Amino acid sequence: MAAFNIVRFRVKPGNEEKFIDFHRTMRDPKLKGFLGGALIRTGDQTFCMVGQWRGFPSIVAARPQMIGLLDGVRELLDDMGGGLGVTDPVSGEVVAKFGVPKVAKKRPAKKKAPRAVKRAGGKRAKRKR
Repeated sequence: MAAFNIVRFRVKPGNEEKFIDFHRTMRDPKLKGFLGGALIRTGDQTFCMVGQWRGFPSIVAARPQMIGLLDGVRELLDDMGGGLGVTDPVSGEVVAKFGVPKVAKKRPAKKKAPRAVKRAGGKRAKRKR
């Protein structure tokens, strides 16, 4: 069953673009079972990262690598407060899916055969397009 991880961050003032650039340049983090993710700005200095995974065991196995990635931006982050440290992570398996239904793909139109054009003298020739 698919799973997601969600991590909240608070970036130190003036470091927002560095934080965003880090994620923009991280095209393929090479995490086994990782299907993709997104970084969302939720406020002036706050962000949320959402990752989709094949299953929860993939998240568990990738935690050491994810901590390594976090180490690359740790100095840009402010403490979240309340004993959380610099991140507020949660993760779990999908229990319900909803959203826009898939639309059937349209079949490509068939090409029409070129029409014959009558020439003087009774011979037919193919029309140029």
